[in-house]
Amino acid sequence: MPNISSHNGALYANHPSAHGSTPKRGDHADTSVDPGEIAIGVIIGRTSEYFDFFVYAIASVLVFPSVFFPFEDRLEGTLYAFTIFSFAFLARPIGTMIFMAVQQHLGREAKLTIALVLLGFSTAGIAFLPTYASIGVTAIVMLSVLRIGQGIALGGTWDGLPSLLALNAPEDKRGWYAMLGQLGAPTGFILAASMFAFMLSNLSPDDFLEWGWRYPFYVAFAINVVALFARLRLVATDEYTHLLEERELQPVGIIELLSTQGRNVLIGALAALASYALFHLVTVFPLSWITLYSGRSLSDFLYLQVAGAFLMAISVVVSGLIADKIGRRNTLGTLAILIAALSAFIPTLMKAGESGENIFLLFGFILLGLSYGQAAGAVTANFPAKYRYTGAALTSDLSWLVGAGFAPLIALGLSANFGLAYVSLYLLSGAACSLAALHLNRALEIKN
Repeated sequence: MPNISSHNGALYANHPSAHGSTPKRGDHADTSVDPGEIAIGVIIGRTSEYFDFFVYAIASVLVFPSVFFPFEDRLEGTLYAFTIFSFAFLARPIGTMIFMAVQQHLGREAKLTIALVLLGFSTAGIAFLPTYASIGVTAIVMLSVLRIGQGIALGGTWDGLPSLLALNAPEDKRGWYAMLGQLGAPTGFILAASMFAFMLSNLSPDDFLEWGWRYPFYVAFAINVVALFARLRLVATDEYTHLLEERELQPVGIIELLSTQGRNVLIGALAALASYALFHLVTVFPLSWITLYSGRSLSDFLYLQVAGAFLMAISVVVSGLIADKIGRRNTLGTLAILIAALSAFIPTLMKAGESGENIFLLFGFILLGLSYGQAAGAVTANFPAKYRYTGAALTSDLSWLVGAGFAPLIALGLSANFGLAYVSLYLLSGAACSLAALHLNRALEIKN
């Protein structure tokens, strides 16, 4: 899902404003960009990215099995749709490499514009796709190409705004500012799920599958346009440019990064794996399970997930307060243990009818918010300043790929063929990887 990264407050500690002085423009360290403005830019940008991805994810359950895979039964069609869902996560690191090169040659504004336009066209283009009934397998190929386009585009949307937010954050509120960009996830899900729930509630099943599902994809393009201007308004400022240049937050070659910082990239990808694994196990997987094995109203279940996303948003905010009290490493470690505990109850809760499903869903969203709120850029303090910009982007890409990219496919495939207990083992393995990475990476905890 989206390229969300945030740099450790160690960057901020060396910044002139951390010591009470206000640098002058001539000092090449103008920090007149207000943190509130930066936060708004981060949240708007991340919301647009998550909206695009959640619209696709929800459609993969509700629409694509019938529209693009009508020749298979519902389970197989959903598994095929989840396979194409994973393509974006595979393409995302490639997009990061491409757009880092674009930035080096054309500049940050050009990179961001091209990436967001590509993301908007890739998402909106799905709304115009003909069905399998119209053109056969070509429709599936076109869907796959557009999904890959989403992933490549998302690799180019890293703008460094979360890093700038860390640079301008008060010294005792680094956890608070680290979580702000993460609010884009529940906000994007709320918008996407609400639109689909509204369509399901007000259209007949035939109308929904014929044309109703396409409207959220149209809306995605408009949201991306708003996000583009909101982010360019900050990215194009001299203050923003000076801050990034001063801290050496510029692209470097991927080969150079991996050859010198490969260990840090790997640990960073694994440190928040529990959170990323849980991400799609409370958003996409339960919707597929309900669609296949329950008689519940899908629109009502989507509204329940919307309520869960509101709880997630609150939990993201709370995570900032907790991290500022006990440290980021302790926060992520504690939440990994709690996620491991939740994994043990998945079979019991998901088989306990509506009440059990609701408990798993809502409690899962709360844990997701608390862990995901501090998951962004969890180990970027490990990177020397020269490598932090590209290192944060690639680490995030790999975290999404390893933790979330295949989660709906694996969870549904395991549960359908072997039982829900194997979903528990899958989530437990993610928590174990996080705890192992956190143990190895003592430097994760923010230094004051």
